Amino acid sequence: MVNERTAPATGLRVLTPDDWDKWYGTLIRAFGGVPESDEERELWNSLTEFGRSLGVWDGDECVGTAGAFSFRVTVPGGASVPAAGVTMVSVAATHRRRGVLTSMMRRQLDDIRSWGEPLAVLTASEPAIYGRFGYGAAAFQLDAEIDTSLVTLSAPDGTDDVVVRYAPPAEVAKECQAVYDQLVPLRPGMLTAPAGWERLPLVDPESDRGGASPLQCVAARRDGETVGYARFRVKPELGPGGHQGTVTLEDLAALDPAADAALWQFLFGIDLTSTLVARRRPVDEAWQYLVSDIRRCRPALRDSLYLRPMEVGAALSRRTYQVPLDVVLEVEDAFCPWNSGRWRLSGDAGGATCERTADPADLALSVRELGAAYLGGVSLAALAAAGRVRELRRGALAQAAVAFGAGGVAPWLPFGF
Repeated sequence: MVNERTAPATGLRVLTPDDWDKWYGTLIRAFGGVPESDEERELWNSLTEFGRSLGVWDGDECVGTAGAFSFRVTVPGGASVPAAGVTMVSVAATHRRRGVLTSMMRRQLDDIRSWGEPLAVLTASEPAIYGRFGYGAAAFQLDAEIDTSLVTLSAPDGTDDVVVRYAPPAEVAKECQAVYDQLVPLRPGMLTAPAGWERLPLVDPESDRGGASPLQCVAARRDGETVGYARFRVKPELGPGGHQGTVTLEDLAALDPAADAALWQFLFGIDLTSTLVARRRPVDEAWQYLVSDIRRCRPALRDSLYLRPMEVGAALSRRTYQVPLDVVLEVEDAFCPWNSGRWRLSGDAGGATCERTADPADLALSVRELGAAYLGGVSLAALAAAGRVRELRRGALAQAAVAFGAGGVAPWLPFGF
């Protein structure tokens, strides 16, 4: 007799448009069941790539969901590399611990490999889950709650030449996208997304505002050219000492230090507010070095982008290296065994090759640690100190740790998916 509590669900298949409502309903329920607005639901339906999405079905019931967006991610050296943006992963609470997630991850990684995409990336609602599938935390983000009633901001020369003006978010969307596009090659981890994703920052359902204003936008211009923008909300509040509203920054990008400082200066100075909340910012963002009191900014570090090399040779050869490097890596990858074995990585700032070899290994690590170090934000030396990387040839670790760096720029994931 089959035990219904442990019997695996059957019916793993590629998603079709006719199944999307039920499939998406399973996803929403797994994340708490709070309904989305029609605007959000329509957007995610339009962004879903059906041929790259999977559902697990138990009879007519959808009990598992997973998708993969067609992204490109910037890697050290500035190349834009195809990457599957793993997303919308859920398992119904009634079907946990039956192998549903493992079956989806197995099929998905096999599919990604067949598509010829060297990388897979994701954001993790529960970080403990994805390590066993080979994903390592490769980029982090900075969150802050700045007391703008007490913290001041100094500005570099040229800031006064930048004019900041309000603009309806939809009217300047193309200008903002153009600014973003110029920044993408400059920082590892930044994403290029298919057509349609430019709508995401403009989705503004009232249910998501938490009592704050509709989305507002300012554009920073110099000599008539847009050189930056900020999107934000304001939540008015009156306390015992007077007005103490909160500004919540949704998005900010600028092409140079003066434009960046002008936008932060504007946000610090919005009338009737005393707190600026910033989420998902680069860990090395310049405002930290312009404020009068970093402690009153309450900075907090959080994991952001997780990365997995799908094909070790293809992934490592698509990025560049800070110093000349010739190292043999012994890679362990239990879930994708085609990556396991020894790889000779030879490269420098001009390019790299990575091929299988029978030569003795210099460093030993799992694909998870390789993914963590891939964008240059996590040091191989730090991973070795944690016992996650083993040095097999003296001196190999120091050389590789420097070579794998990102040139002094921290990797950053600019938006969630």
